[in-house]
Amino acid sequence: MKWTDRARALLLAGLLLGLTGPLGTPAAAGVPAAGARHPARTAADPAEGPDPLDFAVVVDQSKSLDDKDLARETEAAALLSQGEISERSRATIIGFGSSEKPGQSPVNEVCPLTVADAAGRERLSTCVQQLAHRDRTGPGTDFPAAVRQAVTRLTEGGTRTPAVPKVVFLLTDGRLDVADSPEYGTDRDIRQANGARRLTEELARARAAGVQIWPLGFGGEIDRSALTAMAEGGYRGACSDVPGSVPRMRVVGTSAEIDKALQETFAAARCARIAQGTVGKPPADLSVTIPPIATDGSLTVAKHDPKVRVTYYDPAGRKVPVQGEFDGSTFEVSGQDGPVEALRVKDPLPGRWRVHIEAPEGHGDREVAVRAIWQGRLRSDVTLDPASPRAGEKVTVQVRMQTRRGVVITDPGQLAGLAASAEVAGAGFRPFTFKLADDGRAPDAKAGDVRFTGTFTVPAGATGDLELVTRMAAPGITSDRRPVHARSGPDVPKVTAGLVVERVTVHPGGTVDGTLDVTNNDSVPHTLRFALQDQAPGTELTVAPTPVTAPAGGSTHIPFTVRLAPGTPLGELGGKVAVVDGGDGDTVLDTAFLDVLVVAPPTWWDRWWKAVTGGAAVVLVLAVLTAIRLVARRRRRDLTGVTLELRDDGRSLYTLTVRRGQSEGGTFAFAVDEPYGGAPTLRGVRGSAAHALRRTGSGQLLLRPRGGSQVPVRVGEPIGLGEHELVVGGGRTPSPRSRDLPWSRRPGARPGPAADTGTWGRRTRGRDGRGRDTGRGTAPGTGPDTGPATGPTGGSDPYDGNF
Repeated sequence: MKWTDRARALLLAGLLLGLTGPLGTPAAAGVPAAGARHPARTAADPAEGPDPLDFAVVVDQSKSLDDKDLARETEAAALLSQGEISERSRATIIGFGSSEKPGQSPVNEVCPLTVADAAGRERLSTCVQQLAHRDRTGPGTDFPAAVRQAVTRLTEGGTRTPAVPKVVFLLTDGRLDVADSPEYGTDRDIRQANGARRLTEELARARAAGVQIWPLGFGGEIDRSALTAMAEGGYRGACSDVPGSVPRMRVVGTSAEIDKALQETFAAARCARIAQGTVGKPPADLSVTIPPIATDGSLTVAKHDPKVRVTYYDPAGRKVPVQGEFDGSTFEVSGQDGPVEALRVKDPLPGRWRVHIEAPEGHGDREVAVRAIWQGRLRSDVTLDPASPRAGEKVTVQVRMQTRRGVVITDPGQLAGLAASAEVAGAGFRPFTFKLADDGRAPDAKAGDVRFTGTFTVPAGATGDLELVTRMAAPGITSDRRPVHARSGPDVPKVTAGLVVERVTVHPGGTVDGTLDVTNNDSVPHTLRFALQDQAPGTELTVAPTPVTAPAGGSTHIPFTVRLAPGTPLGELGGKVAVVDGGDGDTVLDTAFLDVLVVAPPTWWDRWWKAVTGGAAVVLVLAVLTAIRLVARRRRRDLTGVTLELRDDGRSLYTLTVRRGQSEGGTFAFAVDEPYGGAPTLRGVRGSAAHALRRTGSGQLLLRPRGGSQVPVRVGEPIGLGEHELVVGGGRTPSPRSRDLPWSRRPGARPGPAADTGTWGRRTRGRDGRGRDTGRGTAPGTGPDTGPATGPTGGSDPYDGNF
């Protein structure tokens, strides 16, 4: 492998790192040297978006690379220029080889330094394709010329204000090869030695200019020691104190791995993170996940073929525009007509993004990969206790973080590896820095609550205003560095105040209670007011009462209420309450966080389910008891098994047993049939013209003869019934059998012997054809004639099927 190839790989890795964050710059470039203190930034300094970066991608075009290797280098360079997350960054792309004969140049600047806004990224997407043409460069690997060209382009035009980090990402598959370049000497050995010496000089120049070198090599011919020397020879500043953000070399096995490796190197240099997505051939749905902490990012799609078309869907499943704003996010696509496409997103919706890819026939044979490069630029929410400290007084600082969408970070896992500190500056003392921690050790109250706490003592010489700037650094995370201002108070404050706000869960439109304890040491009353600070977007809060009066020379306890608007978004409320002394130049006396969780109000079922289920249970119990009583009453009135015996002068003529289902409502209707020349019989009937036997709910038997009034009946005692007597017996309760029930018989059929025996009725004594008593007892179906009982001897059917 050539040195040129190795330099190209290193350059690509460095570019990835530079995309995601600000990097240190040296004192020689007008910026404090590594380790030097930075002055506190003013409130107007930090832009809303990520810090910009000036970077160069330097790509090896030497003869040791085949066309496939060069195409992969080209796509890797495009990934960096298209995936850059700041529209204020600038990028240049340079190919390099050697100059060995007239008409050749050691470098081929295919893309001049270009601002990476929407138009600039489209231009970079087009010009980067010129790397495929290497007829302008020779076959060797001239690292010194490549580094010199990149450093010149990144430093020309003076220093940007504020200073912007400058990074070179160099891609190569080999080692230094200038043996055939006349400009380095008269023979091959001298040329190689002069080339190595020239490279050392160019690296020193890069170091002095504040330009970092991130080499990425690929293949088996890489000179690792030379790549390490390049990384360490350039500027050694870093975008943060996070490990891994200082320039270093990296080597991968083949050119197929450089796109992923270069983006990871780029992210490290830029203090960003890479989220690896899925791969697939068109048509397919790919996906990549963006975490809640991300505030800026780019979805990069390595299409390889410009014919591949891409559609983007947010975690809610909605198709997002490729340009403009949608649901609080801003979108900007580039590279749609190139092999690499990217969708830059500001304030992305966290979650799993879907990327749908399609391609015309004949253009879907290569795998497409999607990744996301993102950075979380968090806003710091800071409280000081006391809010207006005196010289020599110890101050407790508490910080929590939230995104630009106003989402309060509550998961400590999202801030893993975070290094937090704060810098204090002011009149009368030198600026100093102290650490903030969330480890549960004093002064931090609880580990893992995502509240970073630290203390400092106001210097004795402090006078007037104090300025505090928090600094948060973790892989993929930076802070907005907004300053917090406080005033150094007099030795004995005129008014002191303490705010306490409840930590509660409320519904939109609800209230949060708090108390203010204030002591006025002044000789006149002070008018205080409550103020709400750092409210999340869409949050509408009011505080009452305000203003309030602190009487002179005394202490006062004042309850107050924070009321939420009905449309307050659900989730952590965020922000804080402050009490301000309007008579002392709006001095902030104290602040307190609004530790409030807003949840959806309960539904009707949530409020009343206990009452509803309890009432239903009571109704069910009452229904069961009522049913039991009705069944018991019905059973008490049931005449099933009761026998009716028809007698004449004490002589039994006929007996009828009441069957199940014949005594509906506790009443059994029957008739006395007296056929001509035959013995009288009993028969169950329907209708009011019949005799009726009834049992009351108390168990008393009543007989209502046809056309008469009902009279009491005693079991076993005869009672007159026309020309005959009727005796009612208790009988037994027969078991219900379907063959015994009248409705189970076929229409027109008469009961057979088995069904009639001892059930329907019987004559206790037989009669001859003239109606005379034979002195013999017979039962239908059991005498000599086993056929149906008819006529005077067999008797009539005791149940005619109408009852």
